[in-house]
Amino acid sequence: MHTVFRIDEIRQVDKKCPLYQVDLKLTSDDDQQLRRLTDRIRQETSGSTGWHRMGQLLLKIGQFDKAEELYTALLEQASNDSAKAYIYNQLGEMKNGKGQYTEAASFYEMSLEIYRRTLPEDHLSLANIYNNIRLAYYNMGDYSKAVEFHKKTIKIKEKTLSPDDPDLALSYNNIGGVYNNMGDYSKALEFYEKSFKIREKALPPNHPDLAQSYNNIGGVYNYMGDYSKALEFYEKAHKIDEKALPPNHPELATSYNNIGAVYKNMGDYSKALEFYEKSHKIFEKALPSNHPSLATSYSNIGEVYNDMGDYSKALEFYEKSHKIREKALPSNHPHLATSYNNIGAVYKNMGDCSKALEFYEKSHKIREKALPSNHPDLANSYNNIGLVYGNMGDYSKALSFLEKALSILQKSLPPNHPYIIMVTNSINNVKKKM
Repeated sequence: MHTVFRIDEIRQVDKKCPLYQVDLKLTSDDDQQLRRLTDRIRQETSGSTGWHRMGQLLLKIGQFDKAEELYTALLEQASNDSAKAYIYNQLGEMKNGKGQYTEAASFYEMSLEIYRRTLPEDHLSLANIYNNIRLAYYNMGDYSKAVEFHKKTIKIKEKTLSPDDPDLALSYNNIGGVYNNMGDYSKALEFYEKSFKIREKALPPNHPDLAQSYNNIGGVYNYMGDYSKALEFYEKAHKIDEKALPPNHPELATSYNNIGAVYKNMGDYSKALEFYEKSHKIFEKALPSNHPSLATSYSNIGEVYNDMGDYSKALEFYEKSHKIREKALPSNHPHLATSYNNIGAVYKNMGDCSKALEFYEKSHKIREKALPSNHPDLANSYNNIGLVYGNMGDYSKALSFLEKALSILQKSLPPNHPYIIMVTNSINNVKKKM
């Protein structure tokens, strides 16, 4: 960033730990936009000590191993409950960043136990820990638990914060994410836009949280089939991420991934593959080899190969994805259902109907337990099983499953959505064959 510092002093923090404190003095700071952003980051990475601020910054830039080393050392030195509660929470943040969601929830619960004993019930620190527990359950695919903890969070924040506080924007953003994954896209858009309005006023134009808002709104439009709108918002997000984040940051990988997803949905497979591979290179460098985001990356590349008709390549990437998800996620997680579904799709395309049905039914069992009854992914399962029965010549079963799929899609998607048109065409084709 062409900023020059002078080193004032270097000292080792703990003889047992290779951590050194370096005091720097800023000698050049004439970029006004950069000053606004760094002032904002300074607020967000505030803490009671320089070490706490350093830990916050390491989490912010995705240096999770270094953050773990730092917070483990600080925990050994913690002298009171308040310090321990804070560090347990930060260790939870670190585990969440590494994709270890069960361990994250465990650290958050340890923090919550202390805060409940020592703080009033409407204290903001309690709201923050409820929110973090919400995130862990969200990442584990338990959306009803996520909503439960989110309600506790927002109840405190709406009482204690001003209506234009960025922290309230974060809460609106988070509940939008839960509704998005539950398939309620209009609710998701409502909360994402509430969040965006606050952030637009409160944050500098190159702040990563604004990029997050653009990404999330783009995601809803993508699910709803409005691909030009989705691309517009994803590209706004990407411009900010490129300026604000280091080149190997996981959020930048997510940005490439999102743009790739739109190109895939538009049928531009070479473009989709280009962006998915950019995303994957960053994830491979920045994340542990068993991180769920890496599994999603393999899955996305597999999906493009499947759509291109290269089924052996598709199966190779889907199986890489599935191996990670089996190790990293609970057995009823929706992403595992996606893995089974994708492998089933390849077998269907290869003409192996019995194998396809086996994997589609595994997927469907998880989705029935994990998702609301009107979720589009359930419709996807009904559709896929219906198509296999159609290929096997069992048209009455095919029609039954396809009609279940259409019934869900008509409740959750706009009437001109490509998926509704596709399922309607499949129903008409089956009826002709009967």
